[in-house]
Amino acid sequence: MKGGKSSNKTDAKLAVKKTSAKAKTAKDPNKPKRPASAFFVFMEEFRKKFKEENPGNKSVAAVGKAGGAKWKSMSVSEKAPYVAKAEKRKAEYEKNMTAYNKKQAAGGNGEDDSDKSKSEINNEEDDSDEEEDDD
Repeated sequence: MKGGKSSNKTDAKLAVKKTSAKAKTAKDPNKPKRPASAFFVFMEEFRKKFKEENPGNKSVAAVGKAGGAKWKSMSVSEKAPYVAKAEKRKAEYEKNMTAYNKKQAAGGNGEDDSDKSKSEINNEEDDSDEEEDDD
C-alpha cells in the first residue's frame, strides 16, 4: 500500500508545473547591468596577479578562496581604492538607470535597437549565404 501512495504523490508532483516569477518576465538586453561591489573590483585585479604567480592552477575555487582570505586580511585603507572604484561604477550605473527608466517611461522599449540588431544579424546571414553561392 505504501508503494501505491508514493506513486500517486509522485504523479501529482509531476502534474504540477512550477514556474518562477523570473521565468515569466523576459530580461531586457538594453537594461544596464548592476555594478560590481568593491570586493569584485578587487578580485578583477587579484585574479590577474594570482594567475601570474600560479600559472599551473586551474581551480576557480582556489582563486576565490585566496582572494577572499586576502580581502579579509586587508585594512580599510588598503580597500579604499577598490571601494572608490565601486562607488564610481555605482554612480555611473545610477545615471544609466535613470536614462533607461526615462526611455522606458517615454515608451521607447528598445524596439528600435532590437530591430536594428535583428537586421544586422540578418544582413550577416545574408552575406554568408552570398559567399556560399559564389563557390
